[in-house]
Amino acid sequence: MTVEVKVPMLPESIADATISTWHKKVGDAVARDENLMDLETDKVMLEVPSPIDGILKEIIRKSGDTVKANEVVAIVEAGAAAKPEATASAEPAASSAPESAAKTAAPAQPAAASSAPLSPAVRRVVAEHDIDVSNVQGTGKGGRITKENVLAAVPLNTSGRPEKRVPMTRMRARIAERLLEVAQTTAMLTTFNEINLQQVIELRNKYKDKFEKAHNTRLGFMSFFVKAAVEALKRFPAVNASIDGNDIVYHGYFDIGVAVSTDRGLVVPVLRDADQMSMAEIEAKIAEYANKARAGKLTLEEMQGGTFTITNGGVFGSLLSTPILNSPQSAILGMHKIDQRPVAENGQVVIRPMMYVAMSYDHRIIDGKDSVTFLVAIKELLEDPARLLLEI
Repeated sequence: MTVEVKVPMLPESIADATISTWHKKVGDAVARDENLMDLETDKVMLEVPSPIDGILKEIIRKSGDTVKANEVVAIVEAGAAAKPEATASAEPAASSAPESAAKTAAPAQPAAASSAPLSPAVRRVVAEHDIDVSNVQGTGKGGRITKENVLAAVPLNTSGRPEKRVPMTRMRARIAERLLEVAQTTAMLTTFNEINLQQVIELRNKYKDKFEKAHNTRLGFMSFFVKAAVEALKRFPAVNASIDGNDIVYHGYFDIGVAVSTDRGLVVPVLRDADQMSMAEIEAKIAEYANKARAGKLTLEEMQGGTFTITNGGVFGSLLSTPILNSPQSAILGMHKIDQRPVAENGQVVIRPMMYVAMSYDHRIIDGKDSVTFLVAIKELLEDPARLLLEI
């Protein structure tokens, strides 16, 4: 009996997907629910599992093909055994060589290349460069093939000068499209300020161990910024609004997007009703989103509908930047690295942990005064974090 492998139902608003990587070859044994291939959409990566135990009999659509929901991409034969000729046909040179030569050549095949599963990042690089992983020696833990191992196997051009040309992934192309759209359709400006994080750091250092023990999640800086942003958004409704045609939509809820960097690009999962979340819930949810994002497991629903976004370039060492709007939102807050800098306090020069912050906003809906005072409100709340608890 043979069973068709079909493209699963795609998330709403996504018409098609691209086959990123096949993890099995024709003739390979497959187990029920084992991932056969990765599907890349504009926003998320999907896995297509085998419907039954058996042998992959036929691959109908290859890597790079664009497919639609319910389209047949492969055929699996149920209850079949792996056929020796499938292995032999994959290595015709070895089958025609003398037996002694085959025995001599055998040790050259990396034993761990096919046994250790590939991470999503490695699978993507393999697909982009069409690398045969059977010829790649893994140096990771347990012989696992790493991204660096695959990149080292990418051939140089004939001139000997490094150069490569690869098509944009669907996600990267979509990011480029959205960024260009924002630049062309909004009146974007940026205002800057700096925050003395002395009291936040002291509070965090004093309670972080107890916090982690009590809530089973670490206490970072992001929860402070999310709480401060929510309080400031309550005071300045226009910053939490968006434009729809000739209408301004004022949102009565606070869904905060938190930008997360992955190998595939920047994604922005959303903290729903952040005003109703405790700091522990915020930190735990951000950690969960970060792990899912790097594993390519975020769903479309988890990345839609935010009303305001926070992005942190400081984790990469950025001192100052101009964040770009996450359309259709009207504002975005950019965090940066914390630097020990001399500042004046009460007529004295002291060293304090300072962070530059930037807020980009759509001037069509937010006036300059509101943008500046909004950022000042965040500064005041973080420089005296007790105000977050008192909501003053």
